Amino acid sequence: MRRRTNWLVGGVAAAVLAGGGITAAVAATDSGSGGTGTGTPASSSADAGFARDMAVHHQQAVEMSYIVRDRTDDEEVRRLAYDIAQTQANQRGMLLGWLDLWDLPKVPDGAPMDWMGMGDVPPGKDGALMPGMATGAELERLGKLSGKKAEVLYLQLMTRHHRGGVHMAQGCVDRCEVSAEQRLARGMVESQESEISLMAALLKARGAGAGVGAGAGLGG
Repeated sequence: MRRRTNWLVGGVAAAVLAGGGITAAVAATDSGSGGTGTGTPASSSADAGFARDMAVHHQQAVEMSYIVRDRTDDEEVRRLAYDIAQTQANQRGMLLGWLDLWDLPKVPDGAPMDWMGMGDVPPGKDGALMPGMATGAELERLGKLSGKKAEVLYLQLMTRHHRGGVHMAQGCVDRCEVSAEQRLARGMVESQESEISLMAALLKARGAGAGVGAGAGLGG
């Protein structure tokens, strides 16, 4: 199988560091932030909760995208996976940069999604950490498939993942007080909704539906 193995990894890492630093600097001077009375969000705020949870959510999207990169030769799927991996790694750097700037822990001390009032909602099916996220078994399966079967499962998992991400990002748009973080969340909603539409078209072309396991290409 032909593989593009470097994927500009160095460039992505540099973008993460630069993007995180720049965005953190913007957040530091954001007069719209609240929580402590000093312009720094409290650890229990929506701003901090979103940054922590979305960083975890994004990390899995990056992981899935790197898995499918090596499981298919289809240029359209590989291009989409590359775009998702690069974008979400960069955004994750921004989110973690804010937490560093605010001197807040990166690991939540409560339940995921608690800042959205969802702390008492059970994890996703089969132990997925947050709604929309893939399970360990699903990631393992993706790593064992190849060709069309890998493409279909990736597109289905990422569609579900994006839907969970859109729900969380909209929660930040509605609840966060740091305007730079709200803008980032709003951009996530718009871009991920667009990618959901693209993935629906790619799944249709492969005779599959958006539900995990639905349609063609996932036997065996």
